[in-house]
Amino acid sequence: MADPDELSTAILKSKPKPNRLLVDEAINDDNSVVTLSQSKMDELQLFRGDTVLLKGKKRRDTVCIVLSDDTCPNEKIRLNRVVRNNLRVRLADIVSVQACPDVKYGKRVHVLPIDDTIEGLTGNIFDVFLKPYFLEAYRPARKGDIFKVRGGCDGLNLRLLKLIQLRIASWLPIQ
Repeated sequence: MADPDELSTAILKSKPKPNRLLVDEAINDDNSVVTLSQSKMDELQLFRGDTVLLKGKKRRDTVCIVLSDDTCPNEKIRLNRVVRNNLRVRLADIVSVQACPDVKYGKRVHVLPIDDTIEGLTGNIFDVFLKPYFLEAYRPARKGDIFKVRGGCDGLNLRLLKLIQLRIASWLPIQ
């Protein structure tokens, strides 16, 4: 039988939580990619290019693609500024990482530009910003996410309003 003293203090012991990681600054500037160390990816049973569900503060979550990075510490995850803003977290906050294998593909997206980022832009926004961002790219996204698209020398912030799903694979995975 177990020691009674051990049973009374069992609730005070911290449980291992391998999927809760500290937020660190990303090296790359891709809105749909997060990086982990290879040992942490092995521990969480993730592979390069897997889609993961990230949960932040205030019940906010988003989906991203996970890549390995040898320079990333084992207890940290590297997120860029856009993903951190979508999760409502700052550097050194804690996020939860879960595998998300059942991501469906989308046919069409409805996006709306943020007002102050569109000031002074002329020309066709679709051809300059959106088409190069989404064409031939695997971009997981969720409704309500804000993402930054660069085109020419300017950047444009867009909010994802609506996703229309398809049963057959298309070019924008959604959840």
